[in-house]
Amino acid sequence: MFRKYLPYYKRNLKVALPVMLTQLGASLVGFFDSIMVGHYATVDLAAVSFSNALFFTVMVFAMGALMGLTPLVGIQVGELAQTIENKNVIHKRIASLFQNGMLFTVLLSVIMLVLLSACIPFLDRFGQDPEVIEVARPYYILIVISLVPFLFFSFFKQFLEGLGNTMVAMVITLLMNGLNILLNWVFIYGHWGFEAMGATGAGIGSLVSRIGMPLCFWAVIAWHKEWKQYLRMSRQVFSWLRIKELAKIGFPIGGQTLVESFLFTASFVIIGWISKEALAAHQVANQIADMTFMLALGIGSATTIRVSHQLGEGNIHGVRMASNASIHLVLLMNTIGAALMIGLRNYIPMLFTEDREVIAIASQLIVIAGMFQYADGLQAVGAAMLRGITDVKVPMVIAFVSYIVVGLSVGLLCAFPLKMGAAGIWIGFIFGLALAAICFHIRFRRLLHKIGTRTP
Repeated sequence: MFRKYLPYYKRNLKVALPVMLTQLGASLVGFFDSIMVGHYATVDLAAVSFSNALFFTVMVFAMGALMGLTPLVGIQVGELAQTIENKNVIHKRIASLFQNGMLFTVLLSVIMLVLLSACIPFLDRFGQDPEVIEVARPYYILIVISLVPFLFFSFFKQFLEGLGNTMVAMVITLLMNGLNILLNWVFIYGHWGFEAMGATGAGIGSLVSRIGMPLCFWAVIAWHKEWKQYLRMSRQVFSWLRIKELAKIGFPIGGQTLVESFLFTASFVIIGWISKEALAAHQVANQIADMTFMLALGIGSATTIRVSHQLGEGNIHGVRMASNASIHLVLLMNTIGAALMIGLRNYIPMLFTEDREVIAIASQLIVIAGMFQYADGLQAVGAAMLRGITDVKVPMVIAFVSYIVVGLSVGLLCAFPLKMGAAGIWIGFIFGLALAAICFHIRFRRLLHKIGTRTP
């Protein structure tokens, strides 16, 4: 049965592995921030947890909005592979997407920066420990500033992924992660003549490394003999049609990712009501779950690329095979991830902290995180399959019902009336993610059948 999928496993993995490393590298910024800050002080770990929860709620919307660029470029690339004549016309379309995508990123950055900055005076209104807020404020300001360069990195990444290149983003991410770790060591603990700054030092490291990411990307594109044509090909830069096209696809994707992120952000706030130890433990478990999710997200990104390319070529059988291959791969990887998490549940928290209460709570949460790997991976791939065929509006509604109406409600019920504490919130995650996964996959199969019947 699986033999027929071997070519698709190879093609998907060829695209997915660099994306996985890129996504994993992006996650490792927060991972190392948490480890290094956690060994500095528990209150600093809680502060980083709280700040990142607010920050990523807004940032994931913007990142999701930029994801719309990948299938739009990918479909053009698929058409380019099938076209003998008028290749220059298609190249101009891609150039227009690139240039107007940059303008779209500028507008998005301004909006997101205003929203995040508006939260600064109200950080003490979220019911968190005053000591945590005092430490969190300077760290939060630094990561808010880092939003703009990071969104431009995301734009370059999504554009090149649409072209089918995933290696550049991987290399840049890994290099900048190395810089981030070095700067963390310098500024968190105080080396090379600098004073120890704890969470604030982690913020400085993140800001500098995120500034470096788009600068490296721009240099690569300007140097590359094929890609640099998109910098100069079209004289008419601004196009309302292209901006609307990007917004039409991107904003629903952003809304979907925002809803999912809101579920996790709300969990940070709610668990912060329980205790700072529970919040710190939640951050530990979330960092581990986030790393394994990056693998699923990498496969998902590859799925969007492969599905959009096959769709552009008019190959419906290829769309079906590529999507099925991704499902198989994410199930395999999540099985390995779940086994490692559950098996190492008592040891992983020790990487982050020496606080015994935090370690005990985190061990329990990591077990639950291991259990929801399947649902989380399948919903990520399901959403990516739908993005590949540019279906984005209904998935946003599905996400809202699954994550907020079901997931958050079940989590609150388990956490407080059933007195399960932080573990109850994580049980809610399982219900919400599982429902989303089922609905995404059913919808994709139905839409693919319709597309197939219309294709000669």
